[in-house]
Amino acid sequence: MVKPTRVSNSIRLHRERAGLTQAELARTIGVTRQTLIAIEQEKYSPTLELAFQIARAFGVGLDEVFAYPDAEDAS
Repeated sequence: MVKPTRVSNSIRLHRERAGLTQAELARTIGVTRQTLIAIEQEKYSPTLELAFQIARAFGVGLDEVFAYPDAEDAS
């Protein structure tokens, strides 16, 4: 069983606001649609470089797309 990542994201929200399909965003950032789906569903954490590419594709900061829980939130 795959353990979900603790990194949350709002990729879907930003993608839909930008009017992009999963395939279009995946092509823009250079990954497969399946990889983007796994990241969007929080089953996989992107590399730091890919996270920056995703945020940059939306023209926002990294912390507007991705969040990591504080230590007290993680318990």
